[in-house]
Amino acid sequence: MCTGKCARCLGLCLIPLSIICIVANALLLVPNGETKWTEELSLHVWLSAGFIGGGLMVLCPGIAAVRAGGKGCCGAGCCGNRCRMLRSVFSSAFGVLGAIYCLSVSGAGLEKGPRCLTELPNKWIYPFENSKGNYLGNTTLWDQCLKPPKVVAWNVTLFALLAAVSALELVLCGIQLVNAVIGVFCGDCRKKGDS
Repeated sequence: MCTGKCARCLGLCLIPLSIICIVANALLLVPNGETKWTEELSLHVWLSAGFIGGGLMVLCPGIAAVRAGGKGCCGAGCCGNRCRMLRSVFSSAFGVLGAIYCLSVSGAGLEKGPRCLTELPNKWIYPFENSKGNYLGNTTLWDQCLKPPKVVAWNVTLFALLAAVSALELVLCGIQLVNAVIGVFCGDCRKKGDS
C-alpha cells in the first residue's frame, strides 16, 4: 500500500473515532441523561479530554491524513504530495498528544471514580478515591453513590470507552506519523490519475 492510500485509510478511521470521543464526553456532562447534576461533576469530566484531546486534536490529523491521501491545493505530482504529507506529519504529532491527553485523563477518571452524594457523611465526595480502581470490579460498592442515579456505571462505561478509543487513536496517529514521514522523503507511489 502506498503512503497516500495508507494516509487516506487512516484518516477515514480517525474521523469517526474522534466523533465517538466528542459524543462520549458530551454524555459525561449529563449523568444519567439529566442536566441537573452539572455543578457536581468530577474534575475529570470538566477537563473535557474526549472533546479536546480525543476529539478535536485527533479530528484535525484525521482530516489532514485524508487530504494527504488525495489531491489538494498544493497540486498534483511529487511536490504536492510531499507538501501534504509534511502537513500530515505535524498534524499527526498533534493527534498523538491529543490521544495521550485523553487516555491519561480517562484512566485517571476511572481510577479515582465519580464525584457523588453519599449517605455518610451525606456530602458530595469521591468515595472511591483511595481504592486505586478496585471499585471497578466490585459493583456492590457502587451503591455508596446515591445521586446522580447510576453515576458509577455511567462514568465507568464512558471513561472506559474514551480510554479504549483514545488508545486506538494513539496507535493510528503513530502509524500515520511514520507513514507521513516516509511520504515526505519517498513521495507517493500513486500515478497522476489516482485520487
